[in-house]
Amino acid sequence: MDKPLISVIVPVYNIMEYLPRCVESLRAQSYSNIEIILVDDGSTDGTGALCDRLGEQDERIKVFHKDNGGSSSARNLGISKARGEYFGFVDSDDFVDDDMYELLYGAIEQYGVKAAQIGRDELDTEKKRLPDVCVPPREPECIEAEAFFRELLMHRGDCSFCTKLIDRHMFDGERFPEGVLNEDFHLLVNLLPKIKRIVSLPKQTYHVFYRGNSNTRSKAGFSRVFADNIDNADMVYGMAEKDYPHLLEIAFRFGVFQRLDYMLHIPVPQMTKENLFYRQVSAYLRKNWWRGMKNPYLTLKNKCYHTLFAVAPRAVRILHKKLRGL
Repeated sequence: MDKPLISVIVPVYNIMEYLPRCVESLRAQSYSNIEIILVDDGSTDGTGALCDRLGEQDERIKVFHKDNGGSSSARNLGISKARGEYFGFVDSDDFVDDDMYELLYGAIEQYGVKAAQIGRDELDTEKKRLPDVCVPPREPECIEAEAFFRELLMHRGDCSFCTKLIDRHMFDGERFPEGVLNEDFHLLVNLLPKIKRIVSLPKQTYHVFYRGNSNTRSKAGFSRVFADNIDNADMVYGMAEKDYPHLLEIAFRFGVFQRLDYMLHIPVPQMTKENLFYRQVSAYLRKNWWRGMKNPYLTLKNKCYHTLFAVAPRAVRILHKKLRGL
């Protein structure tokens, strides 16, 4: 075929009910030169056998099995097995429109870039649409790496790899970090200098299915994603110091925001002297209070919470829990 091969990598774990819908949406792509890589991450409910059956139905489907190690390790195995010139990623409970990869490749070809992204929406278990996490542009736009980095730090950019198509060579020497959450953000900010520019498309062709009990989308409990988000914030602050010093106050704003998010979700019983990470977050907010008050990128609401958590974190969390039922 005259068009390059696209590899779509799908990490799979105990997802029998929704996997066929995901795979069928990929088989239906109008861009036909595609391989679908299903990586069974040690499923225990028969999903592995389902992958094999799906693989028998279409020669474009390649199936690999591995011991359970998490989504990042499954994606990394998929990268090592992929033959395509471009990589896409889809979560196994989500699905896509049949023109998604044709639109993404067309944008890459038209603009001469290494990566393109498209819009997404979120659906709940009753198929009701949830508020947009990221608002797509009205018209296609080409975004320079530094501007994209800035948008991520302002919580306006889309860090998901599931909405993107990326030249395989961007992954040379780079992989998803394993054993952490919000791994997409971590890898994307490290790839941006190589990618240089990303084309963003307006149409929402990727559909996130909000199951509620999935690892990264759960509202229940206190996920380690809040701590991982703070680690990512410290990482990008270091990047700003080194490469984008004029974005330093935006990077500082990002770090404060992530710490406030942590403080608004940590269970009160974990707010103890023995919890070293909690103590570090509290100390950071106290130490950097005045800088936060002067920061032009933090909202008045952000600054109010910053002040309250710097003064009486436990009392504020108890009150917040009573008012919001969290």
